[in-house]
Amino acid sequence: MKVLVVGGGGREHALAWKLGQSPRVDSVLAAPGSAAMEALAECHPHVSVGDLDAVVKLAREQGVGLVVVGPENPLAAGIADRLRAEGIATFGPSAAAAQLEGSKAFAKDFMERHGIPTAKHRAFEDLSPALEYVAQLDGRCVIKADGLAAGKGVAMCESTADAERALREMMEDRRFGEAGRRVVIEDWLEGEEASYYAISDGERFVTLAAAQDHKRLLDGDRGENTGGMGAYSPPPVVDQAVEERILERVVRPTIRGMAEEGHPYVGVLFVGLMVDAAGDPQVIEFNVRFGDPETQPLVMRMEGDFAELLESAARGELDPAASMGWGEAAVCVVLASGGYPRTYATGFPISGLEAAEAQEGVVVFHAGTRRGAAGGFETAGGRVLGVTARGESVQVARDRAYAAAAAIEFEGAHKRSDIAFRALGRS
Repeated sequence: MKVLVVGGGGREHALAWKLGQSPRVDSVLAAPGSAAMEALAECHPHVSVGDLDAVVKLAREQGVGLVVVGPENPLAAGIADRLRAEGIATFGPSAAAAQLEGSKAFAKDFMERHGIPTAKHRAFEDLSPALEYVAQLDGRCVIKADGLAAGKGVAMCESTADAERALREMMEDRRFGEAGRRVVIEDWLEGEEASYYAISDGERFVTLAAAQDHKRLLDGDRGENTGGMGAYSPPPVVDQAVEERILERVVRPTIRGMAEEGHPYVGVLFVGLMVDAAGDPQVIEFNVRFGDPETQPLVMRMEGDFAELLESAARGELDPAASMGWGEAAVCVVLASGGYPRTYATGFPISGLEAAEAQEGVVVFHAGTRRGAAGGFETAGGRVLGVTARGESVQVARDRAYAAAAAIEFEGAHKRSDIAFRALGRS
């Protein structure tokens, strides 16, 4: 069959890389794709993720057997509904189900209704009462733009001044556009973060592996929140006991609750969690698509037919006994543009890609690149590359990823030097 991947970033590059390995897949298409993805997929650069009509037309005209939607925005806009109405198997939730990510307030209210553990919160549409509330909390809180903000609409505030600054940026300055028209203010949770994944067909689900993302810009989890500066899998914090609690307290009630409320959840459920010292998980947020950059180490670890799993979920035929095999460990180190996640320049030539990928166990996934005038790649985004390596342990995978990242150069390149530090600190 033909598989269409919607999107063109690092996550979609990784998805296309893995889907193309399936014996069920004759060819992979990407809309819009990227210059880097052309080695794996037939790219359609003039079909943007936001042009739902064009995506549906492409899938219909190309006789696509499965559409895998990468980003959250087209899901929230109803791309899965449109494709299913055309009889095209689609991996991704309906617009109604995508509210789990599309609205933080919706997700919080849903969790309250179904007894899913999460931080205490309040939602605000006006700045003055929001400022009064953070003052009552002495500023130590988490402030989130209610809508979609590409993973960056979150402020970890440790003082009243931090909280006031974040609120004004979101609600007055509209740093995240309409996503910040309403904000959700949450209590600060203590513990260690983890990302957990499950595939659902609306009724049944199959678990994937856990990962750990590094959202903050600087080493030691300092600095601003970003879309992700690196990730690794498996994270030691999610042991068997913790995983059982995640399934019982979060995943099962979420899939069941969405079905009960008339919005069966079809796609990947990506749960951002805080695991406390006792091993009890609380939900930080739901995401309705694969994570970026967590997808990169996940696909490097997968052993099995990924396309078959996604197609069975899309068709409502998921076998709960099915599972992916998981080998070794994998680490992704993100190379970002100087100035990210705020303002940054692009168009800088990238060197060392071939040397990086020549190293054992390494694949470089492109998040924000394009072809330059000289024919090579140049920077075209905030997060530029996800240098990903597999190894027999997190330490080996990390060493390989950093050795490969050291071979790559472009002006202003920035990376964290401590990806996977929590896993290594436990060994």
